[in-house]
Amino acid sequence: MTDLSQYLPILLFLFVALALSSAFVFLPMGVSRLTGSHQPTEAKLAEYECGFPAFEDSRSQFDVRFYLVAILFIIFDLEAAFLFPWAVSLGETGWVGWGTMMLFLFELVIGFIYAWKVGALEWE
Repeated sequence: MTDLSQYLPILLFLFVALALSSAFVFLPMGVSRLTGSHQPTEAKLAEYECGFPAFEDSRSQFDVRFYLVAILFIIFDLEAAFLFPWAVSLGETGWVGWGTMMLFLFELVIGFIYAWKVGALEWE
């Protein structure tokens, strides 16, 4: 027979997380209804997206530049995500780790220069 008592802390953690997340969602809604601050109006219930009211079909195509900027952001954001663990473990990796990261950064700089030259970072 398996001893399931070792899973009790995990189960307790899940119940506490569920209780807290439910409280953070439903408690403000209940308090607003009890205090009278819940007064929906037509303006409050209107669609609102990205700083301006939605006025077109939601299935309209976006310009490819949106996707290009998003991909470039992800690439250069991941660069920063790789730099922090590398900097922490630099003492253990030594010169090999340093050289590998410099090669990685050099490749990213080449990619950034290429994106700049072809005009991927310009917005018309």
